[in-house]
Amino acid sequence: MRVSERLTDPAGPGWPARLHVVTGKGGTGKTSVAAALALGLAAGGRRTLLVEVEGRQGIAQLFGTDPLPYEERHLTDAPGGGEVRALAVDAEEALLEYLDMFYKLGAAGRALRKFGAIDFATTIAPGLRDVLLTGKVKEATTRSTGPRRVYDAVVLDAPPTGRIGRFLNVTAETARLAKVGPIKTQSEGVAALLRSPMAAVHVVTLLEEMPVQETVDAIAELTQLGFPVGRVIVNAARAPLPAGTMVSQAELRRGLLAAGLPADRATVAGLHGEARDQAARRELEDSLRADLVELGRPITELPLLPGGVDRAGLQTLAAALVPAD
Repeated sequence: MRVSERLTDPAGPGWPARLHVVTGKGGTGKTSVAAALALGLAAGGRRTLLVEVEGRQGIAQLFGTDPLPYEERHLTDAPGGGEVRALAVDAEEALLEYLDMFYKLGAAGRALRKFGAIDFATTIAPGLRDVLLTGKVKEATTRSTGPRRVYDAVVLDAPPTGRIGRFLNVTAETARLAKVGPIKTQSEGVAALLRSPMAAVHVVTLLEEMPVQETVDAIAELTQLGFPVGRVIVNAARAPLPAGTMVSQAELRRGLLAAGLPADRATVAGLHGEARDQAARRELEDSLRADLVELGRPITELPLLPGGVDRAGLQTLAAALVPAD
C-alpha cells in the first residue's frame, strides 16, 4: 500500500479522518470528549496523540498529571495494547522550533527569547500564533517513520466554537497574504490538510439552548469556510422520557404510602412539581435533539456521568464514542 493511500485509513470504526478537531462551547466538556476520543481511537494497539493549544493544561488536570511540556509524552495506555500520548503546544516554543528548522537560528532564536522578542512577535501578530499552533499539529499528523505514520490519529482539543472558524482559517489567510518563503509554504500545507478528508471537525454540545445554537452557528461557519464537519457529539445526555411517564398527585400519594414514606399534601405537591419541571425539561431536550438532527450530521450521544469524569468515566465515554471492533 502506498503512503498516500494510508492517509485516510480509519483509526477506529466510524472515524475515517486522521486529524480530529474537537470544539464546542465552553462548559460542554470538549476537553473530556477529546481525551475520550483519543483513548477510544487508541484501543486495539493503535497510537494516538492528544494535543491542546490554549495553554490551559486541561489535559493534565483531567488525568491528574504534572503540567504538560512542549514535548510529546506518554499519557496513558489504552485497551488492547494501545497508547495515548499528549502534547501541549506552546506558541513561543513552536516559533523557536520554526526558526531553527527553516532559518537555522537555534542559538540566535533562544537569544531573541531572552530579550522578549519571541513573545512580542506572537503578541503583535496573533495570526502568527495560530499558524504556529496548527503547523505543529499538522506536522504531528503527517509525520512518518518509513511507510507508516507515527500516529494512527491525532485529536486536537481546539478553541471553543466562538473562535474555531478564525483559528482554523488563519493559515489560509496567511498563505494568501504571504508571497513567498517558508511561511507561505507551511501555511498552504496546513490549510490544505485542514480542508482534506484527513481532517474532521467535531462539535461538542449539551442539550441546552445556548450550546445548541452555538453548534448550529459553528457548523454553518465551518461549512462556509470549507472545513469538513464530522460529528455532533451530545455530551451528558439523558434518554428521552417514554410517553405517559407523568403521574398524577393521586398516583404519587398511593406510591408513597405503598413504600411507607410520608404522603402529606405538601410532600406530594412538592414531588409533583419537581416531576412536572423535569418533564418540561425533557420536552425541551427532545426539541433541541430535533434541531440537531436537522443539521444532517452524524450524532453521537454520550451518557451523563453522575460521578463526574474520572478515569473510569473516560473509558465509558471512549467506549460510547468508538465501539469495539
